[in-house]
Amino acid sequence: MQALLEQFASAAATGSGDAWRQGWTRLCGGLMDEGIVSDGAYAALPHLVEAAATLPPGQTVDFWVDLGFIVTADHRPPVPADLEAGFGAALRLAERAAVRSLLAADTPAQVCAHLALSCVAFAGHYAGEALGQLLDPRENGLLLVCPWCESDTEIPEFFVVDPASPPFEAPAPPDPALVRQGGHPWAEVAAALQEEALPEEILGEGWEPFLRVAREVALAGVSPDITGQAVLCLVGGLVAVRGVPQRDARESARQLMCLSGHFRCWDCERTWTIADGLAADPDGAGPERSATQAWTDSDGAAATAEPAAPTAPGGTGRAATRFRQDGDRVLAADGTPWGRTAVFSDGARGSSGGVNALAVVSLPGRPALVAGAGDQGVVRLWDVVDGRLVHDLLPEHPDRIRSMTSLPLPDGRVLLASGGDKGTIALWDPATGQPVREPAGEWPGGVTGMCAATVPDGRTLLVTATPRGAVRLWDPDTGECVGRLNPYGSPIQSIAAVPLSAARTLIAASDTAGRVHVWDPAVDDPWESGAAVQLNARALADADHRAAAVAAVPTPDRTVLATADHQGVVMLWDLTTGAPIGSGLPASTGTAGPPVITGTTLHGGRTILVAGTRHGHRLRVWEPESGEVGHIALDVALTCLATAGADLIVGHDRGVLSLPLTRQ
Repeated sequence: MQALLEQFASAAATGSGDAWRQGWTRLCGGLMDEGIVSDGAYAALPHLVEAAATLPPGQTVDFWVDLGFIVTADHRPPVPADLEAGFGAALRLAERAAVRSLLAADTPAQVCAHLALSCVAFAGHYAGEALGQLLDPRENGLLLVCPWCESDTEIPEFFVVDPASPPFEAPAPPDPALVRQGGHPWAEVAAALQEEALPEEILGEGWEPFLRVAREVALAGVSPDITGQAVLCLVGGLVAVRGVPQRDARESARQLMCLSGHFRCWDCERTWTIADGLAADPDGAGPERSATQAWTDSDGAAATAEPAAPTAPGGTGRAATRFRQDGDRVLAADGTPWGRTAVFSDGARGSSGGVNALAVVSLPGRPALVAGAGDQGVVRLWDVVDGRLVHDLLPEHPDRIRSMTSLPLPDGRVLLASGGDKGTIALWDPATGQPVREPAGEWPGGVTGMCAATVPDGRTLLVTATPRGAVRLWDPDTGECVGRLNPYGSPIQSIAAVPLSAARTLIAASDTAGRVHVWDPAVDDPWESGAAVQLNARALADADHRAAAVAAVPTPDRTVLATADHQGVVMLWDLTTGAPIGSGLPASTGTAGPPVITGTTLHGGRTILVAGTRHGHRLRVWEPESGEVGHIALDVALTCLATAGADLIVGHDRGVLSLPLTRQ
C-alpha cells in the first residue's frame, strides 16, 4: 500500500500520470474478493481516499466507482469502533471528491451511473446499494427483494426497452425541511440540473417533473431521510447531463428514472418502491396502500397493482393466477377462497416429521392412498380425500427413506416400493400395510430414485437408481435383479418411467452433470438403444438446459417427459422423437434451486405441471397448452411433490398436505 500512496503523491504533484492504477487494481482485489470485504479495508481506505482526493478530478472516476462497490458490498463486516470516526471522515471526503469528478468529466453513460450511485453511497443514503444491481443491467435484468417477506422478484426485461415517455408520474419532491445539516457538496449538482442550464427537452417530453425532483434532492444534499425514489431521480438526472454519448445517456437516464417506480411482490402480493427492493433492510420501507402502477416478475411493463388487502369472499374479477396458503385455506390474489388444504395427520407414535419422498397408490375399487416417508425411516399411508392416516407401516427402514414408487402388477395387485439412503429396498402391500419384502440390501450411495416399468412380455419391473450410477431392474415377485441400465455409469439424481404404450415404458434419468439419458428396459444388453431415442442435443444446448429433475407428465393423448433445471426452467419432450414440445416454462428466481416437479391431466383434458424448488416456499402452476402460469406461496418448506387427480400433494419439512388445483 505504501508504494501505491507514493504513486498517488507523484501523480498529484505532476497533475498527470496513471502509474497508480495498476497498483490500485491489485490492492482493490485484496480489499474485496468475490463481494466479501476484508477486515483490514476500514484501516486502509482512509489513507487511500485522502491520497486519491488530491488528484485531478477527471483522473479518479474509476477509483471512486471501485470504492463505491466496496462500501455497498453485500458482505462487509461492521466498522470497528476504533475506526468509525476515521472511516466516516473518509467517506465525507470521498463524497466531495467523487462529486467533483462527476461534474468535471464527461463519462460513458453506464460508468456515469456507477459514479453517481457511488456518490449517493458515500453520502450515506441507502439508494446507493443499487450500484451492485446495475453492474451490467442489460445482461442481468432487475432483481428485487421484498422488504416484507424477503422473496425475490425478477424483472428480466426492465432495461431492454427505452421508455420514450414516463410510464408513471414522478415521485413527490423531498420536503424542504429535509436539508442535510453540516454542509454538503451537491449545490453544484443542483446548478447543473437547473432548467435553464439544460438543453431543451434533454430527456424528451414528460420527463421534466423527474428532473425537478432531481434538483430538489441535490439542493437538500441527498439527506438520508429523502425517499429512495427521489434519490434515484437524481442519479438519472446526473447521467442525463454528464453521460456520453448523448443518445446512450438519454436512454440510460430514462431507464434509471423508471427505478423511481414500484414493483409488486409475487409472494406476499404487496407493492413497494423499487428503491426499497434494491436495498437490504431499507429504513422506513412500507407497502403502498393505494392502487399504484407497478412492475411484476411476469412482465417488463408497469401495470396497475391494487393494494394487498383482500376483498370480501365471493368477490369477482379476472381469473386468479396467484395463490397463497392461509392456514387451512388457499386464497386467490384477490382474497377470495380457492379451496381448502388437507393436512395429513401424524401417526400414534408421534410426529411424522419431514417427508423426503411421496407416492400415490391407486387401488382397484378403493380410494387412492398417499404414501410418504422421510428421515425417520417410517412409511405412512393416508387417505387422499381427508388426510386420515390409514397405515403406519412396519417394520421401519434402518435408514432414511429417499425414494418411493407405486408398482401396479399384471395380476391386479398394487405394491409400494421404498428405498433408503443406505441402499435398502422394501416392498409393501398398501391394502394391508404389511411388508411383502422387508427392508434389505446395502447399495453404496443409497437409492436416490425409483419407478415402475412395464416391458413387452407383460412384466412390471422395479427400476432403482443410485448416485454412484447403478441403475438396476428388479423382479418384484422374486426380489432378483434381472437387468441393468446406464452402461456409462453416470451418477443419477432423478429418474422417471415414461409409458409409450400399455406394454412399453422408457426410462429417463438426469445425472449430476445435467445430462438426460433415455433407456429401454426391455433390452437385454444395456448398450443397445432398443426403442429409446435420446433428447435432441441441439435443443438442449440452445436452451443451455442442464436437467436436475425428470418427471412423467400425462396428457390427453400421450405421456411426455418433463425436465427441470436449477434456474427454474422446465421443458417438455416427446420421447418418440426426442424433440422438445413448445417453448417450455422460462427461468424464475422464485423457483430457482434444486427442482421438484410433478404433472397431471385434469378433468376436461387440461394438462397441469407444478414446479418448485427443494426447501423453497413457492410453486409455479403451468398449463403448457395455454402458457398460463399461476403461483402458490406456501407456509412450509417444500421437499417433494405428487398429484392425485385434481389435488396437489406437497411433502414438506413438517409432513404432508394437499392443495386443490381447481377452484372448489
